[in-house]
Amino acid sequence: MGVRHALLDLTPLRTSAPFRRLWAGQALSALGGQMALVAVMFQIWEMTDSTAWTGAVGLAQAIPLVVLGLFTGSLVDRVDRRKFYLVTTSGQAVCSLILALQGFLGNFPAAGLLLLVATQSCFVAGSGPASRTFIPGLLPKQQLAAGLALNRIAFQGAMLIGPALGGLTVGGLGVAGCYLIDALTFAAAIIGALGLPRMNPGNEPARPGLRGALDGLAFLARTPVIRGALLTDLATTVLSMPVSLFPLVNAEWFDNSPRTLGLFLTAIAAGGVAASLFSGAFTRLPHPGLVMLGGSATWGAALALFGLSPDPWTGLAFLALAGAADTVSVVSRSTIVQLHTPIELLGRVSAAEQIVGQAGPDIGNMRGGLVAGATSGTTALVSGGLLCITAVALIGTTTPGLRWSSALSPRQAAPTSQ
Repeated sequence: MGVRHALLDLTPLRTSAPFRRLWAGQALSALGGQMALVAVMFQIWEMTDSTAWTGAVGLAQAIPLVVLGLFTGSLVDRVDRRKFYLVTTSGQAVCSLILALQGFLGNFPAAGLLLLVATQSCFVAGSGPASRTFIPGLLPKQQLAAGLALNRIAFQGAMLIGPALGGLTVGGLGVAGCYLIDALTFAAAIIGALGLPRMNPGNEPARPGLRGALDGLAFLARTPVIRGALLTDLATTVLSMPVSLFPLVNAEWFDNSPRTLGLFLTAIAAGGVAASLFSGAFTRLPHPGLVMLGGSATWGAALALFGLSPDPWTGLAFLALAGAADTVSVVSRSTIVQLHTPIELLGRVSAAEQIVGQAGPDIGNMRGGLVAGATSGTTALVSGGLLCITAVALIGTTTPGLRWSSALSPRQAAPTSQ
């Protein structure tokens, strides 16, 4: 009975057909996205032989999310969220087709490739917040954590299979083949969203422009639980994200083979999938903030140990531990956000969560590449892990409400516009 209680809760898939279709479509699209990530990293590395340039891939993804995030989040809180998601997801598909075209043509400059990546990220700045608002409209409150865990295992499953498949595809069909497959998988996400009902933003649509974005920031500023959750994730990812260092480590450990480059992300995903399969063990705990802090600190420790690993396979095992800790942290953070945010503000808060959850790692990858370029990959990994642990301890100590927030906390009432 105890083991069953700890296993992944499949109730949302059984009881909600719209959630089931959306989940399946986004899972397939995530697989294509992970393949494309390997292609971008490998293409940039082949063009430049520089960790600073591979880190710049993260910067190209991060800048649009940071600049546009809160404004697109405000727009999500004003329009039919389903239609907005369909438009922005279609834009991502077009960008993937253009990436495939440049891969076929060849002789494309590295700066041009980064510009295409940044353009695609502009559409992600809109589709991400819209997608994050769907679960509260499709599932009852008591199934939110289970639905978020299912989304996480879909993403981690894509990470488990996608990078390895991407590496094999790059080795066999070239980078253009990966980009083309990514473009085709966006069709699954679009089909999954077509079956959703209208997703209106609630009784109080966001005010237009800057005023609506500022309302979202004001809510974050006066809500310590959500603010602490987002700051924890931002600190850990900015300080310790390792993905830009994988090409360097792959060159040192596996002689720069494209077929092994995907193993690093696959190891992280394997740990994440394992944690998701037994997510009932932590999604049913009463204090998700405390769980998130523990997961974030474990992530930092695992990455420091990865940097000190004496051999490749021990290193991959530590990456798997990091992946498990990341899943625990991300699911717990998202649960806090969903439970404590009014539906009218969910687009803007989801945009802030996306900035933290995607731009934070991208900036962290840039940091890691620059530190490794100035020192070494080991220094970048170990220092990042130790800084992560320090930051988590500091945030946890100064935000007691985050440690003891209840998973059963009701949504706060929507604030009155000033």
